Amino acid sequence: MTEPAPLPIRAIVAPVTPLQQNCTLVWCVATRKAAIIDPGGDLDRVLKPVLDHGLTVEKIWITHGHMDHAGGTAELKRRTGAMIEGPHPDDQFLIDQIEADGRKYGVAGAESFTPDRWLHNGDEVTLGETRFVVRHCPGHTPGHVVFVHPEANFAQVGDVLFQGSIGRTDFPRGNHADLIASITERLWPFGDDIAFVPGHGPMSTFGRERKTNPFVADVVLGSGASPQ
Repeated sequence: MTEPAPLPIRAIVAPVTPLQQNCTLVWCVATRKAAIIDPGGDLDRVLKPVLDHGLTVEKIWITHGHMDHAGGTAELKRRTGAMIEGPHPDDQFLIDQIEADGRKYGVAGAESFTPDRWLHNGDEVTLGETRFVVRHCPGHTPGHVVFVHPEANFAQVGDVLFQGSIGRTDFPRGNHADLIASITERLWPFGDDIAFVPGHGPMSTFGRERKTNPFVADVVLGSGASPQ
């Protein structure tokens, strides 16, 4: 009997800030190089497993510019020296208002920042010996991106898709039609087995959402294809 190949990455999800946003620590198993995705705040909590597992933070990845996802980015870069990658440049206006939003929602220390690298659809980001695919998925915000590791069946999708729901589109420059297109045209092609970390709440899989999500299930959208 053939043993399954070990996964090239591992991940730990930690809800942070009063808005309980899912911040993810992901690392390359071979090199123990780590990325922190969407460091909204509570950085001591986020960095504890870095020490516990003997990791080196190499990258900071941002799905979009909302304060609860990106408010701790500037401080995390000062503490780790890691490179900031993402989001897409269309979210610059949201990054610029992070400090004001932090005061509004009572999140101390939220700061604006400048990414070291803006991301675009089709880009790749590297972590140790691993590569993640970037998809630009506008709708919740115009510059939202997601990070996918197809070989590990893993994705971090921010506020694009949730277990049983989708992202809000009533924020400035949100667009419902764009969001539906992002999910169906840029996420579903990766396959039903992708397990994803949403911006808030529990994980799910693309296949489960194609079957049961009241906003984007195949039966709701009238898709001719059905998930396996």
